[in-house]
Amino acid sequence: MEDYPRNLTEFDVCFDTDEACREYLVRLRWPDGFQCPRCGCGKSWPVREVLLQCADCGYQTSVTAGTIFQDTRTPLRLWFQAMWWITTQKNGASALGLQQMLGLKQYQTAWTWLHKLRSAMVRPGRDLLSGRVEVDESYLGGLEEGLRGRKTETKALIIVAAQEDGRGMGRIRMRHIPDASAQSLHRFVQDSIAPGSVVHTDGWRGYSGLDTKGYLQEVTVLKGKKEPASELLPRVHRIISLLKRWLMGTHQGAVSHKHLAYYLDEFTFRFNRRKSPSRGKLFFRLVQQAVAVDPSSYDMIVGKTRAPTQETRPQAVGVT
Repeated sequence: MEDYPRNLTEFDVCFDTDEACREYLVRLRWPDGFQCPRCGCGKSWPVREVLLQCADCGYQTSVTAGTIFQDTRTPLRLWFQAMWWITTQKNGASALGLQQMLGLKQYQTAWTWLHKLRSAMVRPGRDLLSGRVEVDESYLGGLEEGLRGRKTETKALIIVAAQEDGRGMGRIRMRHIPDASAQSLHRFVQDSIAPGSVVHTDGWRGYSGLDTKGYLQEVTVLKGKKEPASELLPRVHRIISLLKRWLMGTHQGAVSHKHLAYYLDEFTFRFNRRKSPSRGKLFFRLVQQAVAVDPSSYDMIVGKTRAPTQETRPQAVGVT
């Protein structure tokens, strides 16, 4: 059963304490009752307020263990306020905006939280696109002199799949890819689109062979056509245009190649739920997925690169 607040007043009433937040996580993580992560036993008893001990093997765990909230020292209520604010912002959230809203002392904390929550916006085992699906790639960045074809050195290459829904558009998938080779393009199609679907592409040779992978490929050769690519493959080009506008508007284009995947996940999450009648439902989905994905530490997110500060941000993806 989907249980979520419909507005800010209901949110404040539902999640006025850490205990209320923890109980909500329990209901979402174990909708059919507690299940021990070690032995699968369904019985437990509480230990020191936040721990649960398996009645069979004695293993102790908590509702936040193995989730993005693992090892957090921040009150759960503050996490819930962050998730509510992020999902109720129509045009997305920036780290600076989150910092100011929550009153966080460090920009780095808000930046890390946002990336952790973006990692939860991709639901494990999500359904593949199906039916008729447009697929195309695009660059984020300016023109590079001396490069021909679909090569890139400083620009980010992304691939987009948009499911057709009559004249409109259904769900989408996006990915930052290293190149436009058949290996990269085919892997994305197989990870995103159900076999048997019609995959509509341009004439780039990297898409050749999709018919041998179980897809019905429809090819529109753009070269020599009077119509622009935006009319021949209108859905993916609309998505690319909206993405660039969003990156420039909400994030001022300050998105590094290294972390671009997190932003693509957020854009996809928001776009695929754009018709949701309630912002509270987006909050529900984010919390639901936050207890279903593995934890990601600060070091895992930033790798060997220091997280940005307000004064020093990473080399940005130029958006054109």
